[in-house]
Amino acid sequence: MSNMSPEAAPAAPKYYLLKTEVLALIAGLQPGTLIPTERALAEKYSTSRTTVRQAISELVAEGRLGRIQGHGTFVAPPKVTHVRQLTSFSDDARTQGLRPDSTLIALDVLKADSVVSAHLGLDEGAQVTRLERIRLIEGEPLAHEVAWLPGKLARFKSNLTKAGSLYAVLADVYGIRVADVEDTVETALAGPGDVQLLGIEMGAPLLVVHRLARSATGVPVEWTRSTFRGDRFRFVSRVKSGE
Repeated sequence: MSNMSPEAAPAAPKYYLLKTEVLALIAGLQPGTLIPTERALAEKYSTSRTTVRQAISELVAEGRLGRIQGHGTFVAPPKVTHVRQLTSFSDDARTQGLRPDSTLIALDVLKADSVVSAHLGLDEGAQVTRLERIRLIEGEPLAHEVAWLPGKLARFKSNLTKAGSLYAVLADVYGIRVADVEDTVETALAGPGDVQLLGIEMGAPLLVVHRLARSATGVPVEWTRSTFRGDRFRFVSRVKSGE
């Protein structure tokens, strides 16, 4: 039988206590403000640089701090709140007063493999359009997005460039309107490809969102895999009462 008092609790790790100190230190500071170096923080709080490094790494992963190699660690801007309903990435950003943009990586017409065909309700080998982009907010990479659309869309690249929003060009140019979406969200850790595409550190937290969009008749019109930076993204979903 243990003699430990029921009131006893394990002591908080040193790095966790330091995290609370750093959070108090940066409270009220403007985004972009540089914080003291690891050496300075270790001296200020009488702890090791290893403890400081662990505390800072967790705050970076949580999106409270940002870090640029060779430039230092700074107070991070607030996370982007992204409301995933029947609207597009661009629409959601604009409603929050943010400037969306995209960098096109690839746009191809391919034969659907077994996974894509299953999601879009097509025969394997059917023609699909694959759109790969980096989505940006205020010029900063936020997500890596790969979308698959049934068939081939005439002059799709030029029309998408003009419209900016995938849903806008589908509706206004091709008469394809999204009436229902299903989002599946899971977590992942950044690998080498994510590091290169999103400018983040290896092992950084990611939110992976798979979206299946359907028309009013229930026909799949889009299947997209979006990998969002966990340090800059907050997922919000709203459902009206009775729906």
